[in-house]
Amino acid sequence: MSASCHSHAPQFEGLSLAYRRILWLVIAINASMFLAEMIAGQLAGSRALQADALDFAGDSLTYAITLAVIGRSLLVRSGAALLKGVSLLLLGLWVSGSTLWSVWHGGLPEAHVMGLFGLLALTANLVSVLLLMRWRDGDANIRSVWLCSRNDAIGNVAVLLAALGVFGMGTAWPDLLVAGLMSMLFLSSAWQILRRALAERRAALASEKT
Repeated sequence: MSASCHSHAPQFEGLSLAYRRILWLVIAINASMFLAEMIAGQLAGSRALQADALDFAGDSLTYAITLAVIGRSLLVRSGAALLKGVSLLLLGLWVSGSTLWSVWHGGLPEAHVMGLFGLLALTANLVSVLLLMRWRDGDANIRSVWLCSRNDAIGNVAVLLAALGVFGMGTAWPDLLVAGLMSMLFLSSAWQILRRALAERRAALASEKT
């Protein structure tokens, strides 16, 4: 999803006390859900839950970096966005690799645990998405926050579908399929963040030369 603003339109850069307060709240939500879902994913043996938990962890880091560079130069902010894009890329690659490993070595996940924590995570992420909706079309740094929150909400719906599939079919394939799809979503979002961050970095470097 690309930003709806034209390239010459002013972009929101995070210079808002209300936005900072929302970010702190969303960080708390994501950090709490990372701990809860990682434990649940281990207990349930679910790759989809573990992938979603890592996404929560990545989001917490993303939001913290965003807070740290608000108000800084475009060059600094684009550098932060590049860091977040690379971290999301690595997360996607890790989830892909662990999912492939589980194809041959994984067991049957606990569907009821998947469903319970998937529903809890979806609620948390819908709250985060609604809180951040107003600021979804900012610069690369702000845009990355929106993409991470959107990914979480999509991933939670997918985890719930996987839980239903595991329960109804008695096989781990729905869980592995969802984990694989989530890794593709991570990689796609990483590409979007990196592409915009690189464009902003080039613009910042060109501006410094003039």
